[in-house]
Amino acid sequence: MAVQTEQTLFSQPWPPLIYRGMSCNALMADTWADRTPLHEARFHVDTLTMDRVSPLHEACLGGHYACAKFLLDKGANVNLISTDGATPLFNACSSGNVACVRLILQCTTFIHHAYQLASPAHEAAKLDHKECLELLLSCGAHIDLELPVLGTPLYSACLNRATACVRTLLLLGADVRLGCGQDSPLHAAVRGGETDIVDLLLDYGADGSWRNADGKTSLDIAELNSSVRKTLLTKGPCSLSQLCRLSVRRSLGRSRLHAASSLFLPHSIKAFLLYH
Repeated sequence: MAVQTEQTLFSQPWPPLIYRGMSCNALMADTWADRTPLHEARFHVDTLTMDRVSPLHEACLGGHYACAKFLLDKGANVNLISTDGATPLFNACSSGNVACVRLILQCTTFIHHAYQLASPAHEAAKLDHKECLELLLSCGAHIDLELPVLGTPLYSACLNRATACVRTLLLLGADVRLGCGQDSPLHAAVRGGETDIVDLLLDYGADGSWRNADGKTSLDIAELNSSVRKTLLTKGPCSLSQLCRLSVRRSLGRSRLHAASSLFLPHSIKAFLLYH
């Protein structure tokens, strides 16, 4: 009877899990041989699944800080890349766990990922994980990194209605003109349908007359009778004070924007320059 029970147990597939939006079992495949070190601690800490997913990848994706720290303390490779181009840092940003992101950043300088489909900054911006994005930028992530299909982090945030990250990127000096090819962040915001983001972009100097590769402006692609369309129609041209603010901020450049607070100017003018 015991033998039959054992055979029955081993003949059953492992329970399904969800990894990066795809249904899979705990082994990332259907056989016992594919079990990972996350499930069998006696195996090597960097043993990979068929998709080159490491235990550290899984720990970061689940936002399991203690597990990730344990693996790193045991020598896990923080820079391993899965078949879809994800690093543990990318997965940590995807989970939105700030502690995991900070932990990984303490162990790697591998922020600018050469794989064009998986950028930690784009992932954090897309999912509106504001604190994760701020950490990445403070550690040297390129704020205006433009990737094929994904565009810039600002473009990704606009397209996915990530208002908090849009505001953060703009405050920290992201170029409001850089999107995805000829498609501007304003085009993306209009497609996303978020009025607050459209307002933000226009306040930071977005050009409503800019045409994309199809020759269309942001107004051209706005849905009829939508709130976004009404915002575009009612928003007038930039005032002189707004134009001056944009000119000063561009002259300072992103790396020196923080210095505006130390300028010998009235507090109200410094607050105006910094959008406070």
